[in-house]
Amino acid sequence: MTRRKKQSTKASTALGESNESVNRTDSRQRIIVGITGASGSIYGICLLETLRALGIETHLVLTRAAEMTIAYETGHSAKSVRALADETYPLGDVGAAIASGSFHTLGMIVAPCSMKTLSEIAYSLSGNLLTRAADVVLKERRRLVLMPRESPLHLGHIRAMAAATEIGAIIAPPMPAFYTKPKSLDDMVQQSVGRVLDLFGLDTGKVHRWSGKPERD
Repeated sequence: MTRRKKQSTKASTALGESNESVNRTDSRQRIIVGITGASGSIYGICLLETLRALGIETHLVLTRAAEMTIAYETGHSAKSVRALADETYPLGDVGAAIASGSFHTLGMIVAPCSMKTLSEIAYSLSGNLLTRAADVVLKERRRLVLMPRESPLHLGHIRAMAAATEIGAIIAPPMPAFYTKPKSLDDMVQQSVGRVLDLFGLDTGKVHRWSGKPERD
C-alpha cells in the first residue's frame, strides 16, 4: 500500500508532466470496489485479489449484509476481505474521499450487486457511501460495472437494470462461459472477473478468449 502510494506521488510530480497527464495516470491506478449482501461474495474477493496482483489501488466499501454473506459463503471474514484492499471505508462515511468527484478513479465495480443496491443506484438514492460513490462515478462519466446476482428476475428487477443502463452503468451478471470448459468453480469466477476487468482495459491473463475454435481438453 505505502509503496504504491509513493510511486503515485512520484509519477504525479515528474518534471514536465502536464496536469492532464497526471490526472489520467492517477485515475488509472484506482478502482472502487463495492461488495453487497447478494450471494456470490467470492466475486468481490477474487476481484480484490486480482486488482492487487495487477498493482491497482483499491478502495473498498462493504455493506452490513455483505459481511454476513462473506461469513456464510466463504472461509473469509469481513476483516480478512478488508485487508485485501488498499483503503476501506465505513458504509455510513458519506464524507469519504470516494464520495467526491474530485477524487480521481478509473471507476467502480459492485461485485456482487444486490437488487436493493442496484435499484438505489438506478434511481439516484444515495443513502450510504456505496451508492453515493456509484452516483459520483456516473456523474463524472466514469465506468460503473454492476454484477447483479438474482434469479429469476421479476419486472421490477428488469426495469431497475434498464434504468441503471440508461444513466450509464454497465450490467454484467457473472454468467459462466462454458466454451472455456471450466474445471472448477475458481475457473468460472476468474473468467467472470477477468471479463469485467476487460471493460477497464485491464488484462488479468486468466481470461480464456474465443479464438473461433473449440477449446481442446
